[in-house]
Amino acid sequence: MSVPVRHARLFRNGRNQAVRIPREFELAADEVVIYREDHRLVIEPVERRPSLAEVLAGLSPLDEEIPEIDDPPTTPEDIF
Repeated sequence: MSVPVRHARLFRNGRNQAVRIPREFELAADEVVIYREDHRLVIEPVERRPSLAEVLAGLSPLDEEIPEIDDPPTTPEDIF
């Protein structure tokens, strides 16, 4: 099994060194983690967590009734 190999250019972006990632190696992520493994530089995508709206949209409605709770208003206390 051969691993696809492609040369890419390094360039400066301000004070940072950057690499142009060829289209066939694009990552489906907005963020990556980067670390060294011996003399290799490893770039891995960070899986995006779903937003609260996405989580709530995926929930199914409850099939049970929520009981009424007797919760009378509190009365002010005389602390002096």
